[in-house]
Amino acid sequence: MNVAFLGLGSIGLPMARRIAGAGLPLTVWNRTASKAADFARESGARLAETPAEAARGADIVITCFPSSRELLEVMAGEQGLMAGLARGAVLLDCTSGDPANSRMIAERVEVHGVSFMDAPVSGGVAGAVKGELTVMCGGEAETLERVRPVLETFGKKIVHCGDVGTGDALKAMNNALLAIHVWSTGEALATLTKAGVDPAIALDVINASSGRSNTSMNLFPERVLTRAFPRTFRLALLEKDIGIAAGIARELRVPSPITQLAAELFTMARAELGEVADHVEAVRIVEQWAGTEIIAGPARGDSA
Repeated sequence: MNVAFLGLGSIGLPMARRIAGAGLPLTVWNRTASKAADFARESGARLAETPAEAARGADIVITCFPSSRELLEVMAGEQGLMAGLARGAVLLDCTSGDPANSRMIAERVEVHGVSFMDAPVSGGVAGAVKGELTVMCGGEAETLERVRPVLETFGKKIVHCGDVGTGDALKAMNNALLAIHVWSTGEALATLTKAGVDPAIALDVINASSGRSNTSMNLFPERVLTRAFPRTFRLALLEKDIGIAAGIARELRVPSPITQLAAELFTMARAELGEVADHVEAVRIVEQWAGTEIIAGPARGDSA
């Protein structure tokens, strides 16, 4: 089974390492060519000069880009991905894309005898390194079985969500919840700080009570209280994902005022904090508005 991997970003790179480590024949391509060249040298993978070259002879072509827009760009042109896809191959898109574009791409490649599956992942860089990602798959069940041996190299929980686009939809809604949790936890802790409660004490109680979430149990203790804010998942990508979620809800006429507002807040936070900020840094906006800082230590009350 020959595999091609296009998109060696922060998540894609450890995913490709897992595939290479499993001994599968692997060809790689990346928009920053030097990154692909370095990976090929360290892993023994074949280096492709163009997307078309990467796809030629591959049974499974995996793409992992920031959004569907980048995938569409890579597919186009004489040296684009479409030019190299072989009849009978599978295009497995691990981009956190949007359902409408995934359905359009599926229709486009199907004409050429290529199967498509959207398969966005969750679990972060750490999950990719350990091979413990959750993979949300949209497409035919038969296609999933064909690609499962590759997915199992980097995925621990592999879920068939439904037709093409459903993996993207589930990933977007999952990340919308993440965004809402980050913002709402920030509001709660900023309020408690100004009320005289040490946020470390507040989190200790919340995390033993009904208001807990992964955000309160892990992200805030490790990143906000310590002011570490490691940059593991860009705010810009979370803003993109919750924007997709908000768009899906509008398209399906589902009333979603909280999701719509959160999408607007994260658009504003991205504009304020820039392209390289981590997603948890959105709490800095909450702190700025509240006039306080969420940090472990003696309660500071109202600092306004």
